[in-house]
Amino acid sequence: MHAFHVSSSLNRASITEHGLDWSRMGVGPGIAGSPTPEVAGVYLCLDEFEADWFVRLNNTGGPVDVWRIDGVDETRLIDNGSGHSYTDEKIPPSQLTLLRQDLPQRHQAE
Repeated sequence: MHAFHVSSSLNRASITEHGLDWSRMGVGPGIAGSPTPEVAGVYLCLDEFEADWFVRLNNTGGPVDVWRIDGVDETRLIDNGSGHSYTDEKIPPSQLTLLRQDLPQRHQAE
C-alpha cells in the first residue's frame, strides 16, 4: 500500500537526501509545531483526506509538502492513541515521491 506524510517545506532537502527519519528533525518543526519528535517514528496518513487534514493543521510557521510513501506495510503501523498512525521504521528516499509542495499555511478563519 502507499501512505502520505506532511512536512514543513524546510525539510524537503533533508527528506530528499535521507528519507523520513525522525532523528534528523531539526530544520522545520513538526506539523503540530513541535520542535522535537512527538514519537520515535514517522506519522503517516492512510489516505489523501487525512493528508489534507494535516495540511490544514499546519502549525509549522510556513508552507508544507505532501509526500507519497510506497511499500508501506499497514500491519506494522502503530496507533498513537488519537487515531493517527506512525511507523517506527525510517523510510528511505527510494520509497518517496513529492506530490505537492509549498502549500501555504492557512489561518484558522479560512
